[in-house]
Amino acid sequence: MKMKTAGRTEKKGERKMERKRSARTAMLDVIQALAPAVVASVLLFGPRALLILAASVTACVLGEYLCRRAMRRENTVGDLSAAVTGTLLALSLPVTIHPLIAAVGGVFAVAAVKQPFGGLGKNPVNPALAAHILLLLLFPAAMTAWVEPRYYLDPSHITAAATPLELLRQGSAAGRLPNLTSLLLGNTAGCLGTCAAALLLGGIYLAVRRVIAPVIPLCCFGAVAALSFAMGRSVPVDLLSGGLPLGAVFMATDPATAPRTAGGRAVFGAGCGIAAMLIRRFVGPAGAVACAVVLMNLLAPLIDRAARRPAPGKESAGG
Repeated sequence: MKMKTAGRTEKKGERKMERKRSARTAMLDVIQALAPAVVASVLLFGPRALLILAASVTACVLGEYLCRRAMRRENTVGDLSAAVTGTLLALSLPVTIHPLIAAVGGVFAVAAVKQPFGGLGKNPVNPALAAHILLLLLFPAAMTAWVEPRYYLDPSHITAAATPLELLRQGSAAGRLPNLTSLLLGNTAGCLGTCAAALLLGGIYLAVRRVIAPVIPLCCFGAVAALSFAMGRSVPVDLLSGGLPLGAVFMATDPATAPRTAGGRAVFGAGCGIAAMLIRRFVGPAGAVACAVVLMNLLAPLIDRAARRPAPGKESAGG
């Protein structure tokens, strides 16, 4: 009996170690996928982008370490999920934000959204998006203080700038809206993660590596494009700005907060896109993607349950 018990314990330990290695490998893939967007943020917004990134990542990592110590649980900083959360949060912020505000968001993400529910894979909503929404509620002016890219080349002429979605909401003429190249390269006012091309490149990498389910961002982009066209808006602006590439590719695809069934993922992705467009149209562009994805995170268990439910005919046929 003792030998059997020892064997089971050893197998459990091996499975636990395998899960840890798998989680760390996935997080490393995400970090590598985010690298082009991080580099682009520094090129577009200067050294201050690194300061925001450092503040957010440090707050997340330190917050997770202290939370695990306080709860007397095994340290999980090594799985790199806290570093990923901090990077995603930073990329969703404007370069003008105070680093301490970014740090507040980082601590909230891990201490209030992630660790109380058990840590990686158990959080009900995406921690970085929840932190983004909190900061938007607490510091609305700081969270919407946008500047043009490369402002740091001439600091004496820093002026506030409108994002493409704000220009669209103001009813600007098509000539004032950024062209497709500017949207792809991030040559517009916006958050640090405004370079759509870098984010999409990272998404392709994650899809090839099978880290994310590509059906989620594809259905999200499809829903946004369809609604944007139906509403008579600018499809490129709606698709490639306002944090949609960052949210659809890197946040909506979080396996902990997305449905697990194929059909559920399609509905979830489309729901993220529909909700984001409705919020943009009737409320405003600020935080639209974050609110949409968090809302769908909360609905994910219900979507999965509905997707798994057999059709009435099949259910009766099975007895």
